[in-house]
Amino acid sequence: MAQEEICPHMKALQELKQATKYECEECVKIGSDWVHLRTCQTCGATLCCDQSPHQHMTAHNHQTHHPVISSAEPGERWLYCYEDDSFAEY
Repeated sequence: MAQEEICPHMKALQELKQATKYECEECVKIGSDWVHLRTCQTCGATLCCDQSPHQHMTAHNHQTHHPVISSAEPGERWLYCYEDDSFAEY
C-alpha cells in the first residue's frame, strides 16, 4: 500500500505492539472462547475479534477510542484503524 494511502493514525505508530500472551484478556476473565485475537496499538491489550461471541476489541475501541489494532494471529501482518476504517498490511 502506498504511504499516502495509510491513515494518519497508522503513520503515527513508532513501534508495533505484539501480544504477550495468546489469549483474550476479557474472555479469560469470564471463561469464554474466542475466534481470533487483535492487539491494540495504543495500550497493547490483546482481545478477541468481531467473529468472537463477545467482540471485546471493538468494545475496547468504543470505550477508549484507541484507533489502531493489529492481528495477533500467527502469520498475519496487518493493521486496522477503526476511526478511518482503514486497513494496511505490513
